[in-house]
Amino acid sequence: MASSFSSDLKLELMVTGENAGTWGDNTNNNLNLVQQAIAGYEEIGVASSDVALVMTDKTISNARNATLKLTGTLAANRTVTVPDSIEKVYNVIDGTDHAGYTLTFKTASGTGVLLCEGNCYVLYSDGTNVVKANEYRKWRTVSAAETVQAGAKLFVETNGGAVTITLPASPAVGDEVHFVDSRYTFDSAALTVGRNSSKIANASSDLVVNTEGAAFGLVYSGSNVGWTYTEK
Repeated sequence: MASSFSSDLKLELMVTGENAGTWGDNTNNNLNLVQQAIAGYEEIGVASSDVALVMTDKTISNARNATLKLTGTLAANRTVTVPDSIEKVYNVIDGTDHAGYTLTFKTASGTGVLLCEGNCYVLYSDGTNVVKANEYRKWRTVSAAETVQAGAKLFVETNGGAVTITLPASPAVGDEVHFVDSRYTFDSAALTVGRNSSKIANASSDLVVNTEGAAFGLVYSGSNVGWTYTEK
């Protein structure tokens, strides 16, 4: 009887009496695959195209890595997919510049998770979809107009002129975005928060912030009120 392969990590499952003389090599290969699943790290460029990660029987494969760092400046909305039917945990670092576009990590047929530029994630594939278990949100500095993703934590610099930050399209309840006037210049050059078709604080208008040193967060509470303050 020939070897078979495990459903998730594609390890070789050898049958007693088969592979005479090659058990050592095959076992060592399996150990290398397990090592990749536990400790493997790989940087994946996603700037120019979508990426379909692969999990190949008994072969080192990019979808088996424990940690993936996504890199590059997005030229369009991008997706990174893992194969269906794989159950696995992934540490994902969004090291890209979104340039106003979106980046999604998903199974081939699932909806997945929208990533936020600069943030780090613990994600898991349940074989059908990719689900977010945890997100580490990192502060980053912006000084020009940008459309951001849920989870963004922004030091906004307006010392070079007014800045418009546009909120995510089609937000989900519980999505958050945070802002800080890092140069204490909102009073002379305001921050405008673009609502992107959702209400902000129950108003169907963009939010203009011209208070020096302002620091506040917005959370999406649903279509009735839209984005509302977590603190201000």
